[in-house]
Amino acid sequence: MPLLIHQFPCLSDNYGFLIHDAQSGETACIDTPEAEEYLDQARLKGWRITQVWNTHWHKDHAGGNLEIKAATGASITAPAGDAAKIEGVDRKVDQGDTVALGGLTAQVINVGGHTVGHVAYYLPEAGVAFVGDALFALGCGRMFEGTAEQFWASLKRLKALPPETMLYCAHEYTASNAKFARHADPDNAALADYAQDVAGLCGSGEPTVPFPLGRELATNPFLRADAPEIQARWGGDAITAFAALREAKNTF
Repeated sequence: MPLLIHQFPCLSDNYGFLIHDAQSGETACIDTPEAEEYLDQARLKGWRITQVWNTHWHKDHAGGNLEIKAATGASITAPAGDAAKIEGVDRKVDQGDTVALGGLTAQVINVGGHTVGHVAYYLPEAGVAFVGDALFALGCGRMFEGTAEQFWASLKRLKALPPETMLYCAHEYTASNAKFARHADPDNAALADYAQDVAGLCGSGEPTVPFPLGRELATNPFLRADAPEIQARWGGDAITAFAALREAKNTF
């Protein structure tokens, strides 16, 4: 049986994710922005939480760790580079490590930049990746701790995944991201179509997450920092263009 994914809103604009392997009965929380909501959702699904996989240390991603651990006995896996700021960590992981949920294996990808140690979890058998705040639909996370060089290297790791990979990011930011993307890359016809689809989904109260990597490769200006047309507008090489885009988005 394939991986089961349950997505639900948390806090003001977070998404919560429970992932479940029916064969083993194991369930993992992807981050813990709101412990009570995660516990309630697991009860509604009849799933037993056995693990927490943190993407980074921010409170709206790891703030519910201890409450969930106390209620369920779940083990907590967290990025090595952020682990000192995360409560309850049992295992530290980084680029090249794997984590298991029953018979399913997730590859750990270092996507530092938003925070120094941020990681993503890629499950190739299921064709999905949980990317936290490293990458959003038509956007990327603020560069709070890392450098442009680090963040661009991280995005290149995500760009290298199969284009059919479905990406699960942690916030519903797509409507505002689409506005900046159109400003950043105004002649991109695929982006114009994507922005129209986003407007329809958001207007109907529907989530824009998950989304396929392939569409982001063609439309997300941050992933396109190595494209000649982006560099012509934003300057220099990929790192320079990425840094300029990120700074512009900060004040857009």
